[in-house]
Amino acid sequence: MLPRAAVDISTTVEAVTPILEQVRTTGVPALLQLAERFDGVRPAALRVPQEVMDQALDQLDPQVRTALETLISRAREVHTAQLPAASVVSPGPDARVTNRWVPVDRVGLYVPGGQAVYPSSVVMNAVPAQVAGVGSLAIASPPQRDFGGWPHPTILAAARLLGVDEVLAAGGAQAIGMFAYGAREETGELTVEPVSLITGPGNIYVATAKRAVQGTVGIDSEAGPTEIMVLADEAAPAHLIAADLISQAEHDVLAAAVLVTDSMDLAQRVLAHVEEQAAATEHLDRVKQALSGAQSAVLVVDTMDQAVEIANAYGAEHLEIMTDDDAGLAERITNAGAVFLGPYTPVSLGDYAAGSNHVLPTGGAAAYSSGLNVTSFLRSQQVVHYGKDGLAQVSDHVRALASAEGLPAHGQAVAARFA
Repeated sequence: MLPRAAVDISTTVEAVTPILEQVRTTGVPALLQLAERFDGVRPAALRVPQEVMDQALDQLDPQVRTALETLISRAREVHTAQLPAASVVSPGPDARVTNRWVPVDRVGLYVPGGQAVYPSSVVMNAVPAQVAGVGSLAIASPPQRDFGGWPHPTILAAARLLGVDEVLAAGGAQAIGMFAYGAREETGELTVEPVSLITGPGNIYVATAKRAVQGTVGIDSEAGPTEIMVLADEAAPAHLIAADLISQAEHDVLAAAVLVTDSMDLAQRVLAHVEEQAAATEHLDRVKQALSGAQSAVLVVDTMDQAVEIANAYGAEHLEIMTDDDAGLAERITNAGAVFLGPYTPVSLGDYAAGSNHVLPTGGAAAYSSGLNVTSFLRSQQVVHYGKDGLAQVSDHVRALASAEGLPAHGQAVAARFA
């Protein structure tokens, strides 16, 4: 009953493939040429000068700066608590296995520049990487004609607040190629080093490019259109539910907004409030298309137990719960990117100030993946150290299993140590 918005990445492969190859073979000249072609402006340089970033921060609206500083502080606190601890285990005498976490070497953070400006995405991607201990961070964001060919000043200011000084004026599939392959000047000088991992949302061309370079580098996910599902009972505030559905619908015409309730009365009241509030919203056309699309719906069920089943089957990016037992229902939710409890926890709080991360799995991927977090930038690594006595204790087991698997040289490698 709840189809996802149709997004077919295969339709953009033919457009993206030559762009990636052009960036791989030609480097910086290709990136500047593609910026002129797709963004309508040719940046004076690929890397944004430090003085341009300093100026962006100096001219940032004080209220926006305070809001970003608050978000950064809260996000650091929340993400620091995610750091996994190392552990040392002794499976037997003279035997030790250390479980440790190692950050990736270099990360490319993509920040889109489409229908809106996303300084919050800079924070959401950079903070967990910094907490994880990633040594080298680079941000790419499309050049803007209105700002001299540099990325939007608010993006630059956010990067400056975070201490990220490598910001690149590149967008779209070409930016993903730049991160994956690096970029050289015509002289052969390496201007952008390739990264180990690419994170950050983008349009269908960015998603297609991320899929194409996966394997050359790691990627966080292929972000699809945003989603909100609200579980609500009779007593839930209809006007707030309507506001939250509209808030996600203004992102994209493909955004999904779904209400699941056991109250027909509430469903009708929410629809009335949606009609009234949408008429006054700035992005009315976008909201109307999203809310009238096949991916958006109001479902009336017999019980909230059924609502929970639907929520787990759907695996929404954002799941709001407004009932007389928010915490009880939340304990039964297994599939959701993030869960927001009660009437004073809208999704937009998570987008901007809660301290949680807003880069979350879409399209049902919450059933098998997590939102962006500190461990996204870490690798689990095991360090094994056995002494002679420790190896002797299990040498017969190793040789028995090696023989059973038809790999006798494995067993001989152990036996040789006691010859």
